[in-house]
Amino acid sequence: MTRVLVVDDEPQILRALQINLRARRYEVAVAGDGTAALRLAASHPPDLVVLDLGLPDMDGVEVIRGLRGWTNIPIIVLSGRAGSQDKVAALDAGADDYVTKPFGVDELLARVRAVARRTSGSGETPPVVTVGRYAVDLAARTVRGDDGREVRLTPTEWHLLEILVRNPGRLVSQRQLLHDVWGPQYQSETNYLRQYLAQLRRKLEDDPARPRHLLTEPGMGYRFQP
Repeated sequence: MTRVLVVDDEPQILRALQINLRARRYEVAVAGDGTAALRLAASHPPDLVVLDLGLPDMDGVEVIRGLRGWTNIPIIVLSGRAGSQDKVAALDAGADDYVTKPFGVDELLARVRAVARRTSGSGETPPVVTVGRYAVDLAARTVRGDDGREVRLTPTEWHLLEILVRNPGRLVSQRQLLHDVWGPQYQSETNYLRQYLAQLRRKLEDDPARPRHLLTEPGMGYRFQP
């Protein structure tokens, strides 16, 4: 049974998530502040954390950093802060996803299921990842269509695609992609990302204008949806 730690200072949200998660056979622990969350996570490590940023004793980003000091368990941020700076700060600190309040319970549960599936196996990315009609071979560093033809990618396109497909379903921040693909001196050149994602979509999406697999999360980053 997947153990979920829910951290929020609003009792009604804690109750609602407890009821909905337990109804779907998750084991649930709750904490009303950051200190209790870190203590609970250390004493009874969860499989996944749902975390509010606006906690009474510390900022939720500090909780993320505290957890990331010793564990890679998935963290879904659930917050009333809708500003892009807050989202980027949480993602850069190590959060895996970000849901803005008010939220739909069904959407949040879908995010929980997605990260739970992603971490329920060995944790290794399969050597071949399917992107629509294309097979991305991470070992051979090739992309082939279902007709066997190879799709030519530039080194930058490949690096960007590789990061996304190694994190299926996970929101990867703009800053992380810029840092990992172009280098630490690139912080604000989001036009690079738009340009190269457009190129990848033209090569790998059936309808580049309505992508199904290489998705944009406006103001936050990008997501590979298998």
